[in-house]
Amino acid sequence: MDTEELLATCWTTAGDTAPDRDDQRSPLNLRARAEAAGAAGFKGIGLLYADLVEAEREYGLAGVRSLFEDNGLVHVELELLTDWWADGRRRSASDAVRRDLLRAAEALGARHLKIGPDVEDRPWDLDVWAKEFAALAAQADGVGARLGIEFLPWSNLKTVHDGLRLVEAAGHPAGGLIIDVWHTERAHTPPAELADVPLSRIVGVELNDADDDVIGSLFEDTVRRRRLCGEGSFDLPGIIAALRTAGWHGPWGVEILSDAHRQLSVRDAADAAYRTAVAVLK
Repeated sequence: MDTEELLATCWTTAGDTAPDRDDQRSPLNLRARAEAAGAAGFKGIGLLYADLVEAEREYGLAGVRSLFEDNGLVHVELELLTDWWADGRRRSASDAVRRDLLRAAEALGARHLKIGPDVEDRPWDLDVWAKEFAALAAQADGVGARLGIEFLPWSNLKTVHDGLRLVEAAGHPAGGLIIDVWHTERAHTPPAELADVPLSRIVGVELNDADDDVIGSLFEDTVRRRRLCGEGSFDLPGIIAALRTAGWHGPWGVEILSDAHRQLSVRDAADAAYRTAVAVLK
């Protein structure tokens, strides 16, 4: 555990905001979030695109990088690009976000960029998606970052196996998966199957917990009712052991999303997320 480091994903320190809101920007300034993450013990931090725009306006990208470095945050994750497979107006809007994320990734020395699947689960063509993914992975590689896609059980990429099929078809070495344990558990993927994921295809891992029962839709449940690590029903020791068997040793992301977590001060939120994740990793 001494050599394993933790990354606070964007929602863990975002305060009173959530993915189901029209305005997803954090009400907190980036300095408070970075200081809270660093003080808690995190060695990395995630930033949502909407917050990246605000942070660049306030500090400049060089200032953001200095702020992270001053707080010991050496692993940077930027998210979330969607519609990267689309065309027309949706693709034009996506490409504008893509350019900003790539520019920021280079300036911040980001570890990786996170992208999403089609949450409307529309018909899709593997060959088309693989080609687009490979092109985007090459662009990420060009600025010194990796590209990770997060599969979601309500999307067109529902399981780790669906995601792996895409990234293997794309074939670019900079491309891989973001494995959020909430999604593997809700997709009923046995923890042991994670041991077979090639290490070269694991870009990031996100730890969290939840109760046995899903309340409402999967999206509502993931946004409102996640629990701190070790406080729910997930077999986190088994999941972590499987991922270590695959060769993963961090940085371990911690992504906590819940109504309760959003009401904590950013210091208390970061401390609780870090403390409970360290406990299950031990």
